[in-house]
Amino acid sequence: MPTVPEFSAGGVVLERDPWTDAPPPLRCVVIVPTRRAADGQRVLALPKGHPDPGESALDGALREVREEAGVDAELIAELGDVHYFYMRGGQRIAKVVRFFLMKATGGDIADHDHEVEAARWVSLEEAAATLSYAGEREMVRKALLHTQPNG
Repeated sequence: MPTVPEFSAGGVVLERDPWTDAPPPLRCVVIVPTRRAADGQRVLALPKGHPDPGESALDGALREVREEAGVDAELIAELGDVHYFYMRGGQRIAKVVRFFLMKATGGDIADHDHEVEAARWVSLEEAAATLSYAGEREMVRKALLHTQPNG
């Protein structure tokens, strides 16, 4: 069966939680897309999507974060790539998603687009435990390591 390559880019977007004691824990934005998993269940995911033609992976990731989560962000570091396969329309898709560690600079999670049912802030620890996909949980674990002293 032929394999079709596909590329997306997304972000682990950090913000300090303003409602907890100092030092406030880091939290990241997660989304519930309107599209369900193959088994029909809701998905808890990081914001991501395809870069537009001529758009860099980083610029695509920043745009997707803005569109899907309502958050403006800036780059902290590149986290790495997640690789997986899935089937679509009888074709095997070899998917690569490049993730970037980002810092929220503005926006409002209520301002997400129609492809997203909900966007919310959760602690990094909660995201690492509850995101639907193992590769995204790994990216959050990398973000946690990056935020540690000497990380």
